[in-house]
Amino acid sequence: MSKELWRAGNMLYPLPAVMVSVADSNGKPNIITIAWVGTVCSNPPMVSISVRPERYSYNIIKETGEFVINLTTKELAYATDYCGVKSGRDVDKFAAMKLTPSKAEFVKAPLIEESPVNIECRVTQVIPLGSHDMFIAEVLAVHADEKYKDEKGKFCLEKADPIIYSHGEYLTCGEKIGTFGYSVKKK
Repeated sequence: MSKELWRAGNMLYPLPAVMVSVADSNGKPNIITIAWVGTVCSNPPMVSISVRPERYSYNIIKETGEFVINLTTKELAYATDYCGVKSGRDVDKFAAMKLTPSKAEFVKAPLIEESPVNIECRVTQVIPLGSHDMFIAEVLAVHADEKYKDEKGKFCLEKADPIIYSHGEYLTCGEKIGTFGYSVKKK
């Protein structure tokens, strides 16, 4: 096997491509697409998003201390890209992409109704890191679309055809090749 040595950079791919919804102190909503997102802790449930300070939604998150992570799907791929390249300073992304804002339970930021999963978050810490600041947030609630539950009540996100981001490209997730613990499961 032959490998090239590259300069240091982010090569941790693929990543979830999510739409993060926010609302400013006047209630004006916006959506920002983020791939720098992840799980931080399971108990208490916590996540992180990293946002460039020059992005329109950055100050909204900093001021309100809340946001909603909305998982994306193949059907939402166009809107996901649009919300990442257009600025909320110039356009109402909900209207432009015909997305439906709906009321969250614990935060003022809206849910995106078309998303199969919405995760309400409250910021607990902001860490300046360089090009991005990391917002660490506690998960306050999760909304899951019932249409993705199977007959036994198990939530099956794969039925929503979620998308991921890798090196500037959006991809679908592919086929299931195993389950947690299958490598040590007794036959």
